[in-house]
Amino acid sequence: MKVLMIGGTGLISSSIVPLLLARGDEVAILSRGVSDRPLPAGCSHIPGDRTAPGFEQLIAEAPRFDCVIDMVCYRPEDAASSIRAFAGKTGQYIFTSTIDVYRKPAGRYPYREDEPFVGIGDYAIDKVACELLFRDAYERDGFPVTVIRPAATYGDRHLPVHSLGRSTTYLDRLMRGKPIVVHGDGSSLWVSCHADDVAGAFAGAAGNEGAIGRSYHAAGEEWVTWNEHHAILAEAIGAPPPTLVHIPTDALVELAGERAELVRDNFQYHDIFDNSAARDDLGFRYTIPLRVGLPGWYASLVEADLIENSDGDPFEDRLIDTWARVIARGTAELGGAR
Repeated sequence: MKVLMIGGTGLISSSIVPLLLARGDEVAILSRGVSDRPLPAGCSHIPGDRTAPGFEQLIAEAPRFDCVIDMVCYRPEDAASSIRAFAGKTGQYIFTSTIDVYRKPAGRYPYREDEPFVGIGDYAIDKVACELLFRDAYERDGFPVTVIRPAATYGDRHLPVHSLGRSTTYLDRLMRGKPIVVHGDGSSLWVSCHADDVAGAFAGAAGNEGAIGRSYHAAGEEWVTWNEHHAILAEAIGAPPPTLVHIPTDALVELAGERAELVRDNFQYHDIFDNSAARDDLGFRYTIPLRVGLPGWYASLVEADLIENSDGDPFEDRLIDTWARVIARGTAELGGAR
């Protein structure tokens, strides 16, 4: 099978390509060639930018592909361009979406693929618009789209997520036993999935005619609270048990501003997903538990010298001190009323 990967050197795509090559697929990667990740051996390279004016002409001049896997379609104009470019040029187009397309909180848990769309934040809103364009093209003209919605994915050199953003100072704080800010009481549920497992969903979808016109989750299956997540991560990387400082979500968003955007838009809600459709149709399997996958992920960040010294960013310490003063002042003022 001839497969075109649009953006083939990213976190998930770097894990997809070896699976395709191992089963004998012929893989071409369309990319700008500016990533610090090398092109996988055994692939051909098509230099190009999917957002450039000449993208559609580039595809028109390229050979027909049995399957296209698009990892970098972020905006509705990208989706519209792909529909024009690949109509009649491929037997299947796999769109990489996100679980962030759903409304929050969910109507039921775990999320299923038919949960209504809302999308919070520009990234999610744009992905919703892309999905709607592809759905319309499939229903109107038979455009052969398959949608895969990964949740939080980690892997080689990928930055962590936590209540104050994506900085690696969080990991430095864990290793040094510094306190960690956690949104709310830390009881909202969260899942993470290693890129190698997520890649299995894409490989299982590629060339799978039964997946055309359908949408699938590719998410972790260890449903853990954020409190548990921090503890599992600390243990996995050899850090001491974490000291967690809980700040109510509304207060944290107010105090931390942009640093708490992920909490406001995502982390305060339960993020757990039903993978049964991907297991049944695509052969998706969750095979890398957190305690197995996290040590290698952390080692890749250390090896790449990506762990920042938390002493250079005193914000979290200032935030913790401020919250302690708020609690102390409130306790003093209300103590007599108890």
